Amino acid sequence: MGFLVDTQKEGGGHSWGYLRSLVRRKQVDSADEPHSHHHHQLAKALTVPHLIAIGVGATIGAGVYILVGTVAREHSGPSLALSFLIAGIAAALSAFCYAELSSRCPSAGSAYHYSYICVGEGVAWLIGWALILEYTIGGSAVARGISPNLALIFGGEDGLPSFLARHQIPGLDVVVDPSAAILVFIVTGLLCLGIKESTFAQGIVTAANVCVLLFVIVAGSYLGFKTGWAGYELSSGFFPFGVDGMFAGSATVFFAFIGFDSVASAAEEVKNPQRDLPIGIGLALFLCCSVYMMVSIVIVGLVPYYAMDPDTPISSAFASHDMQWAVYLITLGAVMALCSALMGALLPQPRILMAMARDGLLPSLFSDVNRRTQVPVKATIATGLCAATLAFFMDVSQLAGMVSVGTLLAFTMVAISVLILRYVPPDELPLPASLQERIDSVSFIPGETKSSHHVGTSDDSNKQPLIGDNDDSVQFPVIEKQEALGCWVLSEKKRRIVAGWSIMLTCIGAFLLSYSASSLNFTGFIRYPLCGVGGSLLLAGLIALSSIDQDDARHTFGHSGGFICPFVPLLPIICILINMYLLVNLGSATWARVSVWLVIGVLVYVFYGRKNSSLANAVYVTTAHAEEIYREHEASLA
Repeated sequence: MGFLVDTQKEGGGHSWGYLRSLVRRKQVDSADEPHSHHHHQLAKALTVPHLIAIGVGATIGAGVYILVGTVAREHSGPSLALSFLIAGIAAALSAFCYAELSSRCPSAGSAYHYSYICVGEGVAWLIGWALILEYTIGGSAVARGISPNLALIFGGEDGLPSFLARHQIPGLDVVVDPSAAILVFIVTGLLCLGIKESTFAQGIVTAANVCVLLFVIVAGSYLGFKTGWAGYELSSGFFPFGVDGMFAGSATVFFAFIGFDSVASAAEEVKNPQRDLPIGIGLALFLCCSVYMMVSIVIVGLVPYYAMDPDTPISSAFASHDMQWAVYLITLGAVMALCSALMGALLPQPRILMAMARDGLLPSLFSDVNRRTQVPVKATIATGLCAATLAFFMDVSQLAGMVSVGTLLAFTMVAISVLILRYVPPDELPLPASLQERIDSVSFIPGETKSSHHVGTSDDSNKQPLIGDNDDSVQFPVIEKQEALGCWVLSEKKRRIVAGWSIMLTCIGAFLLSYSASSLNFTGFIRYPLCGVGGSLLLAGLIALSSIDQDDARHTFGHSGGFICPFVPLLPIICILINMYLLVNLGSATWARVSVWLVIGVLVYVFYGRKNSSLANAVYVTTAHAEEIYREHEASLA
């Protein structure tokens, strides 16, 4: 019979108790189960069009109006469209992983939620804490960028009314931006009205932005055919910076695709998450990639890459063809894009705060859901106040790299979570301590074989692993699954051990390979052996995972009937490698700033989250027994 383990009693030393808390995992939420959270539910109001509006609105920001010039001049040249295509394919790898996890685990929290279920509380906390930083700084940076574009529409830098214009505080090197703060408050108020209302507004703004970009594509194509596509008739050819330049451009424009994860953050509010979430994520990413590529094809063809204005490439391209009036339309499109991106940045954070508060890791006030609007109003207001304060007082553009850290960490953990779900899914469920009597009664049913491993005590828990041996009871006889790995025959227990180590070694190999390949200041004596070790570990992990069967429990884990990520383990491993490479290339200054925030997060977790976690007194029970306990508990309540 599978044993029951109380993993949270901390006898045997505080250090072991701390480690236990870092690896405790929660179960997939379900509103239909008696053990689901006792809180007001978010509104089930979103369909595929809403999700596309969220995804496209959060992804296509004002970056597209600037990126095409900068990347074409410095990296890609006429091959800019291929850079966008490669970056889109790389983003699609993460999108596949998000699509499977969001349909299996359709609750608020996105990557934080998936990490908590598949990896453990410690990693989930760091991911959630990093995402809080990402969305706060991202929203502030977007808001701060709106006022200069608004001023251009109203006639130049001094076109805005004085109460909206930027002012420098006398005696201080601080430039305040009232319009940025006001816009954040407006968007916050809109988000408090309800998810359907705010998404409808975002859809209108996004549609206006897409219409402007379609104008750029159609009018630009007309000009291109009329003038002969001067940008492609160059002696330097299609790859002036070489193929390496095109790939370097892909790494830069990859960040233009981050935003589709906002769709996953709204998973709990989707009417049919198993069907709609994968479609919404996929279509949003496809539309964004198509628009990016078509805009880049047109603009690079109108103006030679070396003659582009790095700050206003699209509007200056039309101005050079005597279409000055188009500049105002394109500037309006940039404002619409920024407003839509602001909504996309402020939408996910309240839901992450709410998910962390539900789990006890943050104060419970963030988990309150308004009865009328079915929105986490307190978490939304807190998010808006923080973002508005930052946008008002600080120019956060130098902190933009910190936004990328949160996103890439989330992408990496989502890919790792897919591997864990397929090969070593959690085979135990946490039950509240209030069910201890029911657990004991199930553990000692007459006729069952007695075992010292039925219920974990404070002494037992420190001797037994988090993942229990699945020795089944008399009703569930052991059928040891045999798998051929070369000449080795693995039992189910050994298969899980091999799979777990293979996943860990794959991640270590991906990090070593990315770090050594990026550290050009290393001597060849250090760099090449490190590359070899990293590559060997990565390849060994891939071969091992490809050689053993995936866990049968993956078919019933979470909500069934949703999207299944293809090409596992290859696709998630490539995703991990790409994201780790981008992470190590963000620069030491960015990592120094992020480290300060993460250290603060560790302190908050140690002094608050660990003790108040909803799993602090949980008793971990094998899946078969958990179902039996719930059935008996329901029967006793009836």
